[in-house]
Amino acid sequence: MILTAAAAAATHIRFSDLGLDPVALDLGFFQLKWYSLAYIAGILIGWWYLLKLLAQPGAPMARRHADDMVFYATLGIILGGRLGYAIFYQPQLFLEPLSLLRLWEGGMSFHGGVIGTSLGILYLCRKEKLNWLRVHDYVACVVPFGLFFGRLANFVNGELWGHPTAMPWGIVFDRTGEDVARHPSQLYEAGLEGLLLFAVLWFLFWKTDARYQPGKLVGTFILGYGLSRYFVEFFREYDAQFQGTIFATPGLHMGQLLTIPMILGGIYLIATAKRRRERVEPIAGGPSIA
Repeated sequence: MILTAAAAAATHIRFSDLGLDPVALDLGFFQLKWYSLAYIAGILIGWWYLLKLLAQPGAPMARRHADDMVFYATLGIILGGRLGYAIFYQPQLFLEPLSLLRLWEGGMSFHGGVIGTSLGILYLCRKEKLNWLRVHDYVACVVPFGLFFGRLANFVNGELWGHPTAMPWGIVFDRTGEDVARHPSQLYEAGLEGLLLFAVLWFLFWKTDARYQPGKLVGTFILGYGLSRYFVEFFREYDAQFQGTIFATPGLHMGQLLTIPMILGGIYLIATAKRRRERVEPIAGGPSIA
């Protein structure tokens, strides 16, 4: 496959020809990277869309709760994502505390970000006496925005590339140090985890009664993400630090193993959501919704 991909590299797109630069704005003394903008865009657009969802009957929290959640979610994403990356992918970072703090050098785990965000939501719900599972349902509907922009930023950075391929859409990533066309797995993930998952959750929220079955939307999200990530990992190159280990085996990549609890949890939440259906009392005005 590598030989075939190398032979076809001359006819494929070269990443260097796309004119993409990880730095969006360079003032000399300050650099703003697309990866940072992806986080900012995901949070702000997600916040805007969350307010649209909360404007519908039977919302589990008020506007003031959503405003507070932006802070907790941002904190959870950053701390959880970085700590998750260190725990799952680079444990040696704990031996170098300063390296652990260098967020601008990259290295974030989605699974860690999910845990961090969930802990932030649980804290807010306990503090404000909200239904934590229904709040998770609403938050799950906005996460695909962040996933989409984040994967696009991965592509712009020329990182997290895929296996060698002879397919016509293969891309020669310069950072690999090889003249070999590879799967643009970042774009596969942007399409599945971002666009497709958003479309599924949009349909369930706006066209069905899923939001009145606590756990159904968040269950759909973690199941959809788990299946998408597990599938794309078959095309994505394993992390270099796992070379020569079991985690470099297709089907057993670290990213795939971490999705298994998500897949099982998602199936459980969806299967049991209907029995949790209850009369929903809105947090801020409006009629009760059966």
